[in-house]
Amino acid sequence: MNLQSEIEYFTDLAPIDQARLLAIFLHELSVEARVTYGPGPEQVQDGPRLRFVNEMTARLARYIEQVLVDERDRPGEEVLLRMLLAPRVDKAAERLIVNAYRRAIQGFDRNDTTVTMVPR
Repeated sequence: MNLQSEIEYFTDLAPIDQARLLAIFLHELSVEARVTYGPGPEQVQDGPRLRFVNEMTARLARYIEQVLVDERDRPGEEVLLRMLLAPRVDKAAERLIVNAYRRAIQGFDRNDTTVTMVPR
């Protein structure tokens, strides 16, 4: 995966499509996080990775909200993509992100642009 090309692709998207792509990514990341669960409902097998996913989810959910309300002082798209896709020391966490991102991109059809209807 080429980080710079992913940044360029994301910045070329309309804000509503950025939000849509990130929502798809969040879904895929939650699927990836299932590997952190233990055998029982009260057990966690990999606490550090689960915490990592939870923190990423919180940041991305906030970013999606900022995009949707057109908050001007939100982090830049490049900053966001670098936070997500830059190489990590924790390779297990990096795999969670990369796997979820690849599936999100595959499931995202740029040509299926979201249309927002504004009442007159």
